[in-house]
Amino acid sequence: MSQQIRLDIFADPVCPWCLIGKAELDRALESRPAHPFAITWQPFRLDPQMPRAGMDHVAYMKMKFGGEKGIIDAMKPVMEASERLGLWINPSLIERVPNTLDAHRLLHWAGIEGVQTPVMAALMRAHWREGRNISNPDVLVAIGEGAGMEGAMIRRLLASDADVDSVTARELHARQRGVNLAPTFIVADSHVVTGAQPAELWQRVIDEAGPQ
Repeated sequence: MSQQIRLDIFADPVCPWCLIGKAELDRALESRPAHPFAITWQPFRLDPQMPRAGMDHVAYMKMKFGGEKGIIDAMKPVMEASERLGLWINPSLIERVPNTLDAHRLLHWAGIEGVQTPVMAALMRAHWREGRNISNPDVLVAIGEGAGMEGAMIRRLLASDADVDSVTARELHARQRGVNLAPTFIVADSHVVTGAQPAELWQRVIDEAGPQ
């Protein structure tokens, strides 16, 4: 049996560079189908102080980037990268920036069922391409069901505080270890790679790992 290499990815579905970093990694993995990576998505909220109800998207962006020029300057490289990768995101559809705690709870449960990556992909697609509110339980249930999870169970868990402490503790532990931006990739619990790296870097990492 091939030896697997753990790849922990600290990311938030509403983080544009996480979306781009995932797309670059996906390209590398598709070009190396025998890659050794066993991927685990770890909780890391872009804005852990976000109100539970979220914020108006335009107001949030103006507050974060200091007005329209700041927004344009910040989003230009994001749009260029997403177009190059064929992601075709549509930020104009986003009405609210959500608090992603419940999205990370869904990812935690998806990990138990072995469907984390398709759930993360669906969360990113819902936010960035479809403008859906990924803090809405109905949206989260639909995403979970799309990955083969039981919708009724997800709805019951979301209505409770199940795994809130676990998810927030894991995020805090990551920050205490020095993870301070998204995306952050940790290979084999020892090698740290930060930011949205090109597919070529991941191809080199896989090739240097050699036959597994």
